[in-house]
Amino acid sequence: MVTLTVILQAAASMAIAKMGAGLGAGIATIGAGLGIGLIGKGAMEAIARQPESVGDIRSNMIVAAALIEGVAFFAIVVCLLILFI
Repeated sequence: MVTLTVILQAAASMAIAKMGAGLGAGIATIGAGLGIGLIGKGAMEAIARQPESVGDIRSNMIVAAALIEGVAFFAIVVCLLILFI
């Protein structure tokens, strides 16, 4: 009887973990999209104010977007590991 209770509790917590992993992956994706969008917005405003510094602004924008994308990819991988393991 005790073993059945432990198994049922473990199964219930796995369902909650899978739901949390799905929500975490979605939030990571939305956060990365918003972050990269704000970076693009800031870069376009900066280029509009100082058109002569396009190269520096563009390269900094690409580096920052790549860092955000890397963090989001790491978060999604962690969520997928929780989901399938």
